[in-house]
Amino acid sequence: MSNSVTLKKIKNEISGTVFSLPYYVARDQGYFADEGIDIEFVKRNSSDRAPDIKLIEDHHQVNSFGGKSLFEQGETTLYRACEWGQVRRTYDSSRGGQVVAKRAAIASQAIIVRPDSPYNIPQDLANVPVGVNFHHGSHYIAIQTLEGFLPKEEIKVVHIDGGGQGKRFNRFVALRDGVVDAVAVMEPWITVAEKLGYKIIAEAHYVGLEIGSPDLDEETFEAINRAIRRAVKDLQKDPLQYVKYLIDDVAEDVVHLEPSDFRRNRLRYADPAPYSEADFRRTYNWMVNWGLIEPDATFEQIVNNRVASLSIS
Repeated sequence: MSNSVTLKKIKNEISGTVFSLPYYVARDQGYFADEGIDIEFVKRNSSDRAPDIKLIEDHHQVNSFGGKSLFEQGETTLYRACEWGQVRRTYDSSRGGQVVAKRAAIASQAIIVRPDSPYNIPQDLANVPVGVNFHHGSHYIAIQTLEGFLPKEEIKVVHIDGGGQGKRFNRFVALRDGVVDAVAVMEPWITVAEKLGYKIIAEAHYVGLEIGSPDLDEETFEAINRAIRRAVKDLQKDPLQYVKYLIDDVAEDVVHLEPSDFRRNRLRYADPAPYSEADFRRTYNWMVNWGLIEPDATFEQIVNNRVASLSIS
């Protein structure tokens, strides 16, 4: 593309690095520029200062956007996160954001405990508070994983407020320091846990969704997704080439990570795809059953697919 061509500017909200690797790859390889797109990554505020951590048991006390939302304030056009959380955030959105596609990242969450913990299997966590981030993947995956082993009344999750996305202070550090006895974490913290000898009690992969602002047109989003599909191919070929971004999330005084520490099979990426009504209904009904959303939403209210049905080979 000629340098004289003006690229279309899109602001993209970044949360978990593992969710955004296709975007980083597409930027680094020039795939966005090839499509006439200039993606600006806007990160949520995070801090490496020691937080004032408190535990919250009632998810109603925590905003589904996790506090200040750049997307809700109109500062970003796209925002990606877990399926359940995006359904809830779309329901809550005052901006009119809707689910526009399944994201490319198929992430995992693992419930972990300290190396000296007496807990070894999911059933051992009966009535044991598991530290999560309410309305995010750790929250929902912890419940969905444990309900295969425990009755509903014995599953306990607790929000760790102040243990967010900083390099030094997060759910893993809360576990390490004895604030809680079990937590659910994603990459790179699963790899951190494994390298330090922590025990994985259960792990599961899950789909995520992209939320788009009302002014995101299909043509622009499809240009973005053409670039993402090229990045997905790169990641499918060799994801370890790009884990430098995940390593950068972890402070050296927590642990030193090498690319070889990561499990390639844990880093799964697929082409963006439409979010079907069957998928929505299955997830929404489960959320209603757990009291995580009100029972009055419709598929048309939550979802407005703006992604091509067929991948480009």
